[in-house]
Amino acid sequence: MNENKTNINWFPGHMAKARREIGEAMSKVDLVFELVDARCPEASRNPILNELIGKKPRIIILNKSDLADENVNKMWVEKYKSENQIAILADSIKGLGVKDIVKSAYSIMEEKLKKQDAKGMVGGNIKAMIVGIPNVGKSTLINKIAGKQTANTGNKPGVTKKNQWIRLDERLQLLDTPGVLWPKLDNELYARHLSYVEAIKDEVVEIEEIAVNLVDELAKNYKKELYERFKIAEDFSYEMPYELLEEIGRKRGCLIKGGDIDYNKASNIVIDEFRSGKIGRLSLERP
Repeated sequence: MNENKTNINWFPGHMAKARREIGEAMSKVDLVFELVDARCPEASRNPILNELIGKKPRIIILNKSDLADENVNKMWVEKYKSENQIAILADSIKGLGVKDIVKSAYSIMEEKLKKQDAKGMVGGNIKAMIVGIPNVGKSTLINKIAGKQTANTGNKPGVTKKNQWIRLDERLQLLDTPGVLWPKLDNELYARHLSYVEAIKDEVVEIEEIAVNLVDELAKNYKKELYERFKIAEDFSYEMPYELLEEIGRKRGCLIKGGDIDYNKASNIVIDEFRSGKIGRLSLERP
């Protein structure tokens, strides 16, 4: 088993184009919806987007909050609030937080709308842009806000390929943008977190390496949930993380000829059950 650093240098051409188009469109919008993964808010906040947004009003949307630790979710909201930033917990599939997002957008743009109305500009609009890393749930959230299928969705990174304007209600228009990663992930921990939540395609990472690091991290912060899910004895201990993955493999019958562990199968089980929330509501980062 290889437990070396998770080195990821992945910046496809379409992402470079998306970054340029987002920068060009920024002057056309009034505010920005910044969508992050609630399980790893800091890793999923793209520093490139931060530069592009600048001082533009923004709402931080912590999506997939139903998969993250409820107490940690509250901590993140309070952290951003202390920094004078609006943060809203959301679940794009069930619609949690949708009304709050729209309400906050109108609140931020209240003065502009009043001025438009005073000038007799019937139907004056709020123009917002939604940005985020790949596979954070942008298209699903847009469809939920709009109440109809307006954006293509999928459970793989890179579904949205180009900018597109979508009308959410009578006065709110939204510019949907492709998910953008940054050129090089220098922070090893953040790189792993993005791999765990599939913001980075599984095809460009070592799946067994990712699984080993994931179970080790979960064992440190959510041992009870991890051990209960995979029926591991409470007193089970390990010196090297791959030993924990091996135990999970044994418990799930991931064996090949000779009784050896099928690491690939065990790795996929661990990663799939983390992503689907079957292990529990787990947060990878805390304020």
